[in-house]
Amino acid sequence: MTSPSGTLVFSSAFDAFEVWRDALHAHLPGMAIVDAGATGATGEITDPAAIHYALAWKPPEGFFDKMVNLRLIINLGAGVDSLVGRRDLPAGVPITRITDPQMARMMAGYVLFATLRHAREIPHFEQAQRRGQWAYRHPRSPETIRVAVLGLGELGALAASEVQRQGFTVMGWSRSPRQIDGVQCFAGIETLDTVLEQADILVVMLPLTTDTRGLLDRARLSRLPKGAALINVARGALVDQAAMTDLLRDGHIGSATLDVFAQEPLPAGDPLWAMENVLITPHLASVAIPSSSAKQIADNILRVSRREAPANQVDPSRGY
Repeated sequence: MTSPSGTLVFSSAFDAFEVWRDALHAHLPGMAIVDAGATGATGEITDPAAIHYALAWKPPEGFFDKMVNLRLIINLGAGVDSLVGRRDLPAGVPITRITDPQMARMMAGYVLFATLRHAREIPHFEQAQRRGQWAYRHPRSPETIRVAVLGLGELGALAASEVQRQGFTVMGWSRSPRQIDGVQCFAGIETLDTVLEQADILVVMLPLTTDTRGLLDRARLSRLPKGAALINVARGALVDQAAMTDLLRDGHIGSATLDVFAQEPLPAGDPLWAMENVLITPHLASVAIPSSSAKQIADNILRVSRREAPANQVDPSRGY
């Protein structure tokens, strides 16, 4: 594959530059790839005007300043909320997101694991084990457990399908109408309360936008049936974290699996750490895999170098 001219800059505090560089060089052998450093500051950038492509995850404010010849920004993941609406973005530069099938499968696997964990009441048995107590509970039939998936994009739709294949009664909710085999789909804000009121297990997979920020406030979380489980693999800012903590404490929300938080890393003193009915993971439900994502990134760079529109382009006005 012929490499286009120009330089690509990599910026992520959570991903290994050398691994991504080598994966990209397999498809773009002649491209110059430089590391902005763990803090996304300057690193190996000697001339910002020479940067034509950026592969970044949550770069700091001002990162794109002086990149006057930038042609494409590739978000190192599915959620693009950290890129949309920034003040330092050059006008007219397209933003794309990675849609690697491996990411969708990884996310679906995490959601399925968390759903089964709550459906089989594993948190109850974990707590009983710590007490040295043989605390039998008879398993429930899957079809009697109602799982609601909020957000039916590429990741959410696959997760909903995988959960449905296990025999659960699955509902899906999204901004615009969707159709998924075996899933009862709802659309529009006017139907959200109806979905929440039926959810024994709520799975949050929405993008973070101006419309969805704080969507699950105290009033909406209180509409969940008493003892319902909550799984959040999207963004912490979608949920009122203080209200969620209170509802977990008083048992209205019976248990939770949380991969994302309002502040990350979750502060050491946060009460969620000590809750026996909460499982915390460090934002790893789905991550981009260099070996399977590099070709998609390279293809988009080649498209842009030929003055073609890139695939998987983000609509900044919608936030996804």
